Amino acid sequence: MKNSIISFLLLFCLRQASAQLNLGDPLPPVFLKNTTGVNQSIATYSGKVVLIDFWAAWCGPCRLANRKLVKLYNATSREQFEIIGISLDAKPDMWKKAIEKDNIKYMQVNDPKGFDAPTAIQFGVEQLPASFLFDADGILIAINPTEEQIKKHLNQ
Repeated sequence: MKNSIISFLLLFCLRQASAQLNLGDPLPPVFLKNTTGVNQSIATYSGKVVLIDFWAAWCGPCRLANRKLVKLYNATSREQFEIIGISLDAKPDMWKKAIEKDNIKYMQVNDPKGFDAPTAIQFGVEQLPASFLFDADGILIAINPTEEQIKKHLNQ
């Protein structure tokens, strides 16, 4: 019995580890609903540096991070850089109010099952906020990059 439990835990951990994105992995195909209920592909901005930002309206640190991301987004060229916010909010009204209050203009989509959301599992999101920076070829180059790291990559 003890060996069965250990085997199960080992397989579970290996499965979880393989489900997470690692540096060098491509941007996975993900389709989620935007604020108007239309399915959006997060691969829409191929050819640009893309920051995928996981957040939630109820997350205080996320809301603080939104302020910085809005400034960064407004200060960079749309030809070069995009941000895609993926909300893990279960309550769409709270999510939409937070977008408006935080003055977010970049693409927002929702995967409403919190940390059990398929995209959260796929990306390996274990805390919020969590962000993933992809280069113009759609390859993951940084996990939870600082603003300075993003700017440095944009200036290369």
